[in-house]
Amino acid sequence: MQPAQLLAMLAAGEPLPGAGLAAQAGVTRAAIWKQVEALRTRGVPIEARGAAGYRLPWPLQMLDATQIRAALPASMLRSLGALEVHWELDSTSSELQRRGATAKDFSIVLAETQTAGRGRRGREWLSPPGMNLYLSCLKRFEQGFAALSGLSLALGVIVLRALENLGIDGAGLKWPNDVLAIATGERPGGKLSGILVELSGEYQGPCAAIIGIGLNLRLTPALHAQAGQPACDLATLAGGAPPDRNRAAAVLIEALVEGLRQFERDGFAGFVDDYARHDLLCDQPLQLSGVHGAFDAIGAGVDARGALRVRMADGSVRQIDSADVTVRRA
Repeated sequence: MQPAQLLAMLAAGEPLPGAGLAAQAGVTRAAIWKQVEALRTRGVPIEARGAAGYRLPWPLQMLDATQIRAALPASMLRSLGALEVHWELDSTSSELQRRGATAKDFSIVLAETQTAGRGRRGREWLSPPGMNLYLSCLKRFEQGFAALSGLSLALGVIVLRALENLGIDGAGLKWPNDVLAIATGERPGGKLSGILVELSGEYQGPCAAIIGIGLNLRLTPALHAQAGQPACDLATLAGGAPPDRNRAAAVLIEALVEGLRQFERDGFAGFVDDYARHDLLCDQPLQLSGVHGAFDAIGAGVDARGALRVRMADGSVRQIDSADVTVRRA
């Protein structure tokens, strides 16, 4: 009996007695209890309803590569180097890194759960099974690193395009590429998606980008507490019911492939207008801090390279690269 099997049995959200689960799986009730506890430890909110048994508070969809492929255009499927769904990985990006030169362009790896998911600046990305999306994509470029200026920002735009295609609004971009739910009078805002880009190859020659994306479909109160920062999910933006996970994965993959092809052709210039439309920092008072100290400024958009532009107290405009500072709204 494995956690994945038990989660699939509970996916419909209906209560199932422990004895029935044990009989169905051909194991003891003690084995069922052990796997329930293993899933709870990973962040899955399995409820115990006495004689009624175990249940999830809502139904979920297990990721299925066949369903994801069926939702993608045939022409796009031919472009993918791989499309894999794993139950557990240390991280989807690490899996692609291990494959090195053998990984083909547009290889896509998803996992139900990650044991070492990571975000920017080495932060942990919480990855409970069955609730969110954890996806990485390998994209090869003939140009070197110098031609990829603004890629990170373009990816934020690409995620927002996917959300729009899912019928989700109420999100924007915090430089450089955090996708945030916009706070309203009815709901708090918070981080909706994290994006991590890792480059390898030559500065002037061929290189590759491994793009890791975590997208929150459903967060529990315990996960909110563990996040260490305001966070939000698609369930909140969609009125309580997030999109089907396999459909969400397919829409995100389609947006990624189309968007990365556009970036390869046009660079960040093809995304500047969309970024400006979703820029949550423009004209906002900001607090910036880094190796050169802390200062206040007003957001003034981004430049053609994707650097943050801020207006200082004396009216001058300063460009900020992502490695330089931490940026917060004042």
